[in-house]
Amino acid sequence: MGQALWRVVRNQQLQQQYSEQYYLQRERERIRRAGPSLADPLEQRHTPQCQVPGTDISHLLRVRKGKDEHGFIDLEMLPPELSITILSYLNATDLCLASCVWQDLGNDEYLWQGLCKSTWGHCSIYNRRLPPGFSYRKLYMELDEGSLTFNANLQEGISYFMFRGILVDHPKEIAKFIFCTRMLNWKMLQVYLDERRDVLDELVTLHNFRNQFLPNALRDFFRHIHAPEERGEYLETLITKFSHRFCACNPTLVQDVGLSPDAVYVLCYSLILLSIDLTSPHVKNKMSKREFIRNTRRAAQNISEDFVGHLYDNIYLIGHVAA
Repeated sequence: MGQALWRVVRNQQLQQQYSEQYYLQRERERIRRAGPSLADPLEQRHTPQCQVPGTDISHLLRVRKGKDEHGFIDLEMLPPELSITILSYLNATDLCLASCVWQDLGNDEYLWQGLCKSTWGHCSIYNRRLPPGFSYRKLYMELDEGSLTFNANLQEGISYFMFRGILVDHPKEIAKFIFCTRMLNWKMLQVYLDERRDVLDELVTLHNFRNQFLPNALRDFFRHIHAPEERGEYLETLITKFSHRFCACNPTLVQDVGLSPDAVYVLCYSLILLSIDLTSPHVKNKMSKREFIRNTRRAAQNISEDFVGHLYDNIYLIGHVAA
């Protein structure tokens, strides 16, 4: 918060100095042309502006320095827009502490609305007409409590969101909620999505893999839908859905490279196995690029050798696709 305040102060001082210098230069040129009779008006007009305490930050700093005061300026002495901007850099915990000092500013609805939407990007309640007396601070507490409840018991967590009116019991709404937050435990999400395949289908369609290289798209996919730790039916389902979505988002690539959902499915497994081989400390003899190309093209013969080689380079340079 201190860095934000001093950055704003410095910008205001520089802007004021530049404005004064530019104004003086313009006035001197005008006086030089019009004659010396305008000298007095210039002196009168060149009066420092914004000298009212509480509006000029540089004035407040000079006063505090003269009184040998230490610490930061009281935010209530600043313009409300500037105070809100400074507090917007705080997280929920720090904002609650700030509200103990600056009650009106710390409880500002604009700040709590920003915290809600930056942490939970989508909720059904955002799109409704809010009732009188609605509080975003209370909504943040409910969202936080619901997320903690979900991480302990997924059924109770979902029921909590529904009961509070935060979410609508619709696969698309639930999928958007999951897609736009990182507050939910991925293991609980894995269990929930394995049970709710309708939500999983909607969650997959929210991904846009257009013009993405295959390993990067797979990383982005597993960033929202974590891969299981062991191979099984759920992992096969994820890769199958990813393969169809990737081809649907890249029809031109499908034609140029000869990709198909089945080919992408094979390549995804090859990338996962290669990621484990190259990153695991237990594997002493790492797979070479030539070996990877040979093994992959046995299963996907229509894919060019250059394309498979680029896949290897990506994993070698960037790392695991499901880390």
